[in-house]
Amino acid sequence: MDWTKIAYVFPGQGSQSVGMGKDLAEQYPVVRETFAQADDVLGVKLSALCFDGPEETLNDTYNTQPALYVCGIALLRLVQQELPDAHAAFAAGHSLGEFTALAAAGALSFEDGLRLVRERGRLMQEAGTRSPGAMAALLGLDASVVRELCQKASEQTGKTLVLANDNCPGQNVISGDEAALEVGMTLAKEAGAKKVVKLAVSIASHSPLMQSAADEFRQVLAATAFQPPRVPVYGNVEAAPLGSVEQIRHELELQLTHSVRWTESVQAMIAAGVEHFVELGPKDVLASLLKRIDRSRSARAVNNLETLGKLLADARAG
Repeated sequence: MDWTKIAYVFPGQGSQSVGMGKDLAEQYPVVRETFAQADDVLGVKLSALCFDGPEETLNDTYNTQPALYVCGIALLRLVQQELPDAHAAFAAGHSLGEFTALAAAGALSFEDGLRLVRERGRLMQEAGTRSPGAMAALLGLDASVVRELCQKASEQTGKTLVLANDNCPGQNVISGDEAALEVGMTLAKEAGAKKVVKLAVSIASHSPLMQSAADEFRQVLAATAFQPPRVPVYGNVEAAPLGSVEQIRHELELQLTHSVRWTESVQAMIAAGVEHFVELGPKDVLASLLKRIDRSRSARAVNNLETLGKLLADARAG
């Protein structure tokens, strides 16, 4: 495998599942040690929550964000232990996964990244309480159409509605005020959406309703030590590499209130020379999206003993 043409990608919320990392932790000390390190930093048994649940507690954003971060770093450490040359030349993460990507690229320490995502989850919860919102997934519409219908819904209601996630062609998520969202969902159906699904959340992620969280998070970011990443990390907000510490801090603040431009981020990495994507996380959400963005590039997920074994076999075979 040519690691100069490979990107590591890390998922965001929605990829968590009870049992995440458990089979690998039972087999590999480096995975166990990573989860134990997280337990020590947080002062709680995050490992037990990831391995055994309960599901409703794991799905609490305050827990989901550190759980996904730790799982991603544990998988990265394991792959690089088994394949010492497995240093991908690019990295990116979807929403919360951007923090994992930055830690993977050496832009911040494991411990600092973990504290950041824990605080991010707490602030997002608080912002959701102060400014409740809603989100919906739309299938079958172009991002440009979704932006237009969000603007129409906002104008009709006087409330906020925005495109939160451009995940892949034909798969978008809208986010904002409940009243505006209801109008947006109706407009999406009228525009010919194949499917419109309201999500089971009360937080309007990646929308202006998260502004209070962004304001407080700015102070946390300012107090956190960052370094320029060792490899290009493509940010969600600009869909471009984050080169400087100032850029990283600005990106992570804006990310809370701005759209995740995942389609464009992937296209930018491909234009820069990426030929294969390796998703490190509990499921294969990003690998599936990547195949819809550009079928000329390959993608795989590493999330359990079986998928790890396939990666190691392929890498060792050349």
